[in-house]
Amino acid sequence: MIPMDEIKTITAEIRAFIDERDWAQFHNPKELAAAIAIEAAELQEQFLWKGYEASEEQVNDPAKIEPVADEIADIAVYLFELADNLGLDLLAEMRRKMAKNAEKYPVEKARGSNLKYTEL
Repeated sequence: MIPMDEIKTITAEIRAFIDERDWAQFHNPKELAAAIAIEAAELQEQFLWKGYEASEEQVNDPAKIEPVADEIADIAVYLFELADNLGLDLLAEMRRKMAKNAEKYPVEKARGSNLKYTEL
């Protein structure tokens, strides 16, 4: 698990990076949500038109993983910034959502299934 002080540290580093460039004026919730979606699409693009084996090869090859890691990091940076801007404790929100997911997907019904909770 990521220690809380590390989360606070990276969040402060992100905030400092944004503030040094006077970008906060552009980073409203709508724009950050769009940025997250765009970066997620760029992550997806890393695997576009590749089959399962080629995708696995890419993520298991240290020489090919960096572009994937870059996109994951971009998503995380925007996500941490959005949570910070909204005054949300991202870890607490993740734990809250995981608890909701545990209710929707009880182990005895969901184990080994890819069905949506409404179909279980």
